[in-house]
Amino acid sequence: MNILLVGSGGREHALAWKIAQSPLLKRLVAAPGNPGIAALCETRPVKATDVAGLVALAQEIAADLVVVGPESALELGLADRLEDLAIPCFGPTERAAKLETSKAFSKAFAERRGLPSAAFGVFEDTAPAKAFLGRFQPPYVIKADGLAAGKGVVIAETRQEAEGAIDDMLGGKFGQAGARVVIEEFMAGEEASLFALSDGATALLFGAAQDHKRAYDGDKGPNTGGMGTYSPPPVLTPELTEQARRTLIDPAVSGMAAEGRPYRGVLYAGLMLTESGPKLVEFNARFGDPECQALMLRLKSDIVPYLMGAATGRLGELDAPLWREEAAICVVLAAKGYPEAPETGTVIKGADQDFGEDVVVFQAGTERDGDGALIAAGGRVLNVCARGRTLKEARERAYAAVDAIDWPGGFFRRDIGWRALG
Repeated sequence: MNILLVGSGGREHALAWKIAQSPLLKRLVAAPGNPGIAALCETRPVKATDVAGLVALAQEIAADLVVVGPESALELGLADRLEDLAIPCFGPTERAAKLETSKAFSKAFAERRGLPSAAFGVFEDTAPAKAFLGRFQPPYVIKADGLAAGKGVVIAETRQEAEGAIDDMLGGKFGQAGARVVIEEFMAGEEASLFALSDGATALLFGAAQDHKRAYDGDKGPNTGGMGTYSPPPVLTPELTEQARRTLIDPAVSGMAAEGRPYRGVLYAGLMLTESGPKLVEFNARFGDPECQALMLRLKSDIVPYLMGAATGRLGELDAPLWREEAAICVVLAAKGYPEAPETGTVIKGADQDFGEDVVVFQAGTERDGDGALIAAGGRVLNVCARGRTLKEARERAYAAVDAIDWPGGFFRRDIGWRALG
């Protein structure tokens, strides 16, 4: 098979790493890719937001499958254009991707379909938005409606902080993504990420993880796109997983089909594990980043048949995927100043050394400079991932690798996995 992989982050590096192991693969091309991906396959300098360029590239390489990593390409309708050309695409259409690209749509959909979630309101003006805060007790949850690179959510501890977040979002902090805000009731409990593949009619569970969103140890600092993750999360028991499948995943897939928006791709359900059971925090229309990295280390099955099955409506013909018994962890190394103003251009040494078969360093925001040195070119720059018989063993391996990388321009959390390990 010829496969085109769209994206340039750590998630896409992990997908490329796993796809490259498939005996079904003939040719893998990534666009635009990054230096780590370039060590695995061909890369082409076509941005994930260049829909016309990506469609032309898929035609040029006679792609049997296009795998879309980032949500930005989905929002712009890449899957729709490929569908018009009968090129299978792992990723939902623009209409189906609204489950992620519009939090207002997603919340209204959950309400229509009876999916357990938090009470909410949607606003375009500051005065009614601030008045709505009176319905809840702090903390308050304020979200930008559109895509904001994982940073458009504020958990405000005070009314003043919540009103400031509303002013920021409706005042243009996130551009058009913040033209509307969603205000939600705060849900208490532990968060977990549950993944399922869907071909528009059938849903197949595809792993779980637990993320760390805050920038600093102890869950302090601003929200980020994710500073680390581990899989499987002990808190998401088989019983809770089954409950989430029954009350959230299956009704979402059937509901989208019933509304003329059949969902094909990976459906990522962010869950809050409350006293009354799993409730929906939000849906995402792609693999989580960095959750995907940990999942790929644990996935024993060949991933390509599952990607193709979801893209072509044949997921029901496949058995459930097989997973390694080991735990996996991912530690994110970010550039100093992230998430507000990451410092780019700093040199990274030692990221490509051999750490052994159970440790993999996935590159995210990286480039090569004119001398060939690896440099930081984004906010989240490296993803150091490891497997182990236990989560403790996996974490020890990951942090040993982190400490062996020479990058004074970066920072990371030392407590990834603390919920499970204490």
